Amino acid sequence: MFANRIKYLRQSRELNQVQLAEKLGVAKQSVSNWENDNIMPSVEMLEKIADFFGVSTDYLLGRDGKKIVDGQSIDVTGLKPRQIEHVKLIVEDFRDI
Repeated sequence: MFANRIKYLRQSRELNQVQLAEKLGVAKQSVSNWENDNIMPSVEMLEKIADFFGVSTDYLLGRDGKKIVDGQSIDVTGLKPRQIEHVKLIVEDFRDI
């Protein structure tokens, strides 16, 4: 989960791995390893990443129960899978307007 989320956040800011590494004060290889799910950052670095992107550490770790749709989070906690699919369809319908 972390690998997907950090890559998504990096790309949404239009940063390459080198740029993100510079902003976080780490080697480009660290970012690459995170995104390839080879290693996890330290707790301190996880907090730094969360602060940089303005998200929670729970979000980064996939523990927040939210789904991401085009950069916006929608809380679907408590909804059944079928209901979540309906929400996705509604969002798609709005895009077509």
